[in-house]
Amino acid sequence: MALPQPEQQTPPPAPQLTPEQIAELREQERKQKMIVTSVIAGVMFILVLLGVAIFFLLQPTAPTDKIRDVFIIVVALESLVIGVAMIVLIVQLASLINLLQNEVRPILNATNETVNTLRGTVEFLGEEVIEPVMKLSGYLAGLTRMLELMGIKKK
Repeated sequence: MALPQPEQQTPPPAPQLTPEQIAELREQERKQKMIVTSVIAGVMFILVLLGVAIFFLLQPTAPTDKIRDVFIIVVALESLVIGVAMIVLIVQLASLINLLQNEVRPILNATNETVNTLRGTVEFLGEEVIEPVMKLSGYLAGLTRMLELMGIKKK
C-alpha cells in the first residue's frame, strides 16, 4: 500500500530588487570588505612593529633600562588618570543616589497620593452620580415604552 506523497511546494520567488537596492547592497558589502581589510592590515602592522621592537631590544647595545624607565613612568601616569576618573565616577554615582532619594522618591509618593485621590473620586462619582442617572434613564425608557404600547405616545 503506497502512502500518499505530500505535494511539492515551490518556494515563492524572491522579490526583485530595484537597481537602487542592488547598488546599496553592493556599497554595504564594499564597506564591510574595507573594514575587514583595514582591521587585518592594522593587526599586521602592529605585529610587524612589535617584531621590529623585539629585534632591536635584543641587541646587546640597546638601552633597555632607559626604555623600561619610560614605560614605568607612562604606566604610573596612566594609573593616576584612571584614579582621577574613578573619583569622578564615584562622585557622579553619589550625586545620582542623592537625586533618586531626595527628588524622585517624593515625586513618586505625591503621584501615588494623587492616584489614590482620583480612585476615591471615581468611586464616589460612580456610586453617587452615575448609578442614579442610569436608574432614572432606565425608568424613563420603560415609561416611554409603556406609553408607546398604550398608544399615548407615537414612536
